[in-house]
Amino acid sequence: MLKKSNLVLWGVVLFVAWNALILFFLWTRPQSSSDHSRLTEEVIRLAQDAEVELERQKDLLHQIYRYSALWNRRKATEAKRLHLSVASSAPPSTAAPLPRRSQISPDAVLPVLVIACDRSTVRRCLDKLLHYRPSKERFPIIVSQDCGHEETARVIASYGDAIMHIKQPNLSDIPVPTDHRKFQGYYKIARHYRWALSQVFRNFKYQAAIVVEDDLEVAPDFFEYFQAAFPLLLADPTLWCLSAWNDNGKEQMVDANHPELLYRTDFFPGLGWLLLSDLWDELEPKWPKAFWDDWMRHPEQRQGRSCIRPEVSRTMTFGRKGVSHGQFFDQYLKFIKLNDRFVPFTQMDLSYLKKDEYQRSFLAQVYGAPELRVEELQGNQRRELGTVRVQYTTRDSFKAFAKALGVMDDLKSGVPRAGYQGIVSFLFRGRRVYLAPPSDWTGYDPSWS
Repeated sequence: MLKKSNLVLWGVVLFVAWNALILFFLWTRPQSSSDHSRLTEEVIRLAQDAEVELERQKDLLHQIYRYSALWNRRKATEAKRLHLSVASSAPPSTAAPLPRRSQISPDAVLPVLVIACDRSTVRRCLDKLLHYRPSKERFPIIVSQDCGHEETARVIASYGDAIMHIKQPNLSDIPVPTDHRKFQGYYKIARHYRWALSQVFRNFKYQAAIVVEDDLEVAPDFFEYFQAAFPLLLADPTLWCLSAWNDNGKEQMVDANHPELLYRTDFFPGLGWLLLSDLWDELEPKWPKAFWDDWMRHPEQRQGRSCIRPEVSRTMTFGRKGVSHGQFFDQYLKFIKLNDRFVPFTQMDLSYLKKDEYQRSFLAQVYGAPELRVEELQGNQRRELGTVRVQYTTRDSFKAFAKALGVMDDLKSGVPRAGYQGIVSFLFRGRRVYLAPPSDWTGYDPSWS
């Protein structure tokens, strides 16, 4: 393309020079007055023709430059796609070790990995991310698409250079046990997660990543929250993730007047979460074939570590359609409160969330609160007590009390949703309640699941 534009430029120069020579020759010839008049008309005509030709040549040059830019962009895209294809085919065992936690800067780039499939409503997710994103450089957005859904691919492509679009190359069905045929979708999701996270950490060499799915809408301070809590994750080895999600985040169960409240939780929340590259180094070799989020909640993966989660969720899901066929969405997910007030977390001291300090202050609050029976709480009795504690001692009592108070009652490896040291914090009829085990609690019992 560059050679063609140079040829056109030389053509313009030659055209102008040739016309100048003709004019010079005509002007220097001896002529009569009538010849001179005709010469003047001829010169004017030639000048007009030259002006028209120059405009035509200029338009041609603009077209060449435009198509040259498009061609170069297309070549760069094809090269990137080829690079991704080659990288994705490399066996994980050949990849270089990822940087350790101590080597990661608190100012590291935090890409947002959007896991997408066949929801063209991914536009709602991307529009909010782009609207609230404070920096394209600090928070690049990578959309990883599975399923090969053309309409969704067109929606993602419409964002151009604002995001990066990568595609899972393996769209084949996965052999599954006979009794798991109806769970084929969960197998494909786990495969896609593994591929996409490997691209982020192995191929693009990022040191951390925020993972969201294509049916999540983010809060105005979504990026502020992760940016502020990221140094805490680096400094505290007893943490293994940051999450934007509160499993008990229904509007009537959270204190919307205090959206700055953050907690530690032993339950892996997901639904907008940040992990470090060294955690992927640990998880990738044993990544499961299906049900990856429940697998993350097993003691073998958690290893006693916790996540940070907010009082009021910084994500909400609008995706009723999915592998769970909308049942969980209709019963629970659609009622989650999304924070709508910007909290300047980066200007706050979050060191109280480090394990030793948090353990001391949080347990003192919980076990310093007066104990109340569920029946008294349901009857709105003893309001003068303010914050109260409801104690459970067995799996059945936890499930019964949780159900009575509107708390999620399922347990994963014995850990309650949003729980820390067995304690679940929430609001009930406007007062703070801690659903807690006895103070001599010694640990989770996986048989409670």
